[in-house]
Amino acid sequence: MTRHRDDRSHHLILASKSRSRAAVLTAAGLQFEQIGSGVDEDALKGALRAEGATVAKQADLLAETKALKVSISHAGVVLGCDQMLDLDGVGFDKVDTRDAARDVLRRLRGKAHILQSAIVACVEGAPVWRHLSQPRLRMRNFSDAFLEEYLDAIGDVAFAGVGCYQVEGRGALLFDRIEGDYFSILGMPLLPLLQWLRDRGTLVT
Repeated sequence: MTRHRDDRSHHLILASKSRSRAAVLTAAGLQFEQIGSGVDEDALKGALRAEGATVAKQADLLAETKALKVSISHAGVVLGCDQMLDLDGVGFDKVDTRDAARDVLRRLRGKAHILQSAIVACVEGAPVWRHLSQPRLRMRNFSDAFLEEYLDAIGDVAFAGVGCYQVEGRGALLFDRIEGDYFSILGMPLLPLLQWLRDRGTLVT
């Protein structure tokens, strides 16, 4: 188990109900509390898009808003995360039907996209650290027949992420090139976070 400082100022809180992000932190040996932020992400994204915010800025501000909302009422280091799929400057949202998932994958097929993976740390209701990772993934030019077989195989997994894939699973079959940090692809820029936690003394070096 990774050793932490004992005082409350080093208590870690993940402002998210995400199982995948929690799994990354747990696997790294971090001790943390998980609290959902309750932020209306769709409304916030809509407002940011209406203002012309870039996809990267949307991810960063969503991460900050989640962390701030929890940090206002909880002591410790609150981590807010957000990841958005960026295809040539257009942000993608999660879908909830097979037809919509098919449309997304057809749009991504044969092209490269960026996962804008943002993390913001807040302490006492104020942001104190932030990081944006931008892994780049290129989907191969798969056939329509493969696409239907893929959707048959993954089922509801297609609705779990904005790109309708999970790189750590069968989604790897969709790609011919991936550039960037694996943890950031999972939505948790772990290595920069760990270094910051060591620098501030939360983790014992």
